[in-house]
Amino acid sequence: MIKQWLASYEPKTAQATEAALREIMQEVALAALYRANFFKEAAFYGGTALRIFHGLDRFSEDLDFSLLEKNDAFEISKYFEAILAEFDALGMRVSIRQKEKSTVTQVDSAFVKADTLWSELIFETTHLPLHLSHKPIVKIKLEIDTQPPLGFFTEQRLLTKPFSFYVNCLSLPDLFAGKMHALLFRKWGSRVKGRDWYDLEWYLRRGTALNLAHLQRRAFESGDRPNAELSKAELYELLLQKIDRVNFEQAKADIVRFISMPERLNIWSPVYFKDILSTLKIIEP
Repeated sequence: MIKQWLASYEPKTAQATEAALREIMQEVALAALYRANFFKEAAFYGGTALRIFHGLDRFSEDLDFSLLEKNDAFEISKYFEAILAEFDALGMRVSIRQKEKSTVTQVDSAFVKADTLWSELIFETTHLPLHLSHKPIVKIKLEIDTQPPLGFFTEQRLLTKPFSFYVNCLSLPDLFAGKMHALLFRKWGSRVKGRDWYDLEWYLRRGTALNLAHLQRRAFESGDRPNAELSKAELYELLLQKIDRVNFEQAKADIVRFISMPERLNIWSPVYFKDILSTLKIIEP
């Protein structure tokens, strides 16, 4: 089953094959969490949610979740047994390690690493030369916000592999609000996360509306805004300022390994993003 699942991606390179294997692991982990009733207390969001359920055409590395209610006592480790059992049922050996916190944070994290030897599977699926059919280190990261900004809406989304089940996800306008908050206020210094800009372009091109109320709440609770008010005009001004400061060559370098058609980035420039920003739709409070 895993071989057929991998073949459905039609990977042509070792890198593409590893990305497909990572996504397979992500969906198996979601299935495990579903069986363990995780989605009664949490919702799925972020780039991987966009890719799996909304067709975002880039690979993503992490599984990001938000609790439905704030809970300092939440522990991701209580789901480890269910995750291990789900992978084991599919003949996939994995190990799980909870990330140790050096400081007090509101994010609970864990890494799931594939211990299965993938070399033969990669060779049979892609017919790559043997020297490229190495043992890739395929792992995924789970992150759960235990003190999330609330005021978001969720919806049930269907997955059909490894079996049919529903995943509780943030709605698209709230997903957009989360991405906008990350793009405007990410603490990366001079570094640029090109995936933020790729996702922004994706939202704008498909005409997704942004839930301004959820963005306001995120910006206020994170301390990035001194008050809970953020008008549509202020949001536009923040975006224009951000566009003027961004090095789009660095942004392209960050995103290129996650996409199959890098030539689509040739149009990226401050002028382009200011022009496409005119299509932004907002759901006002």
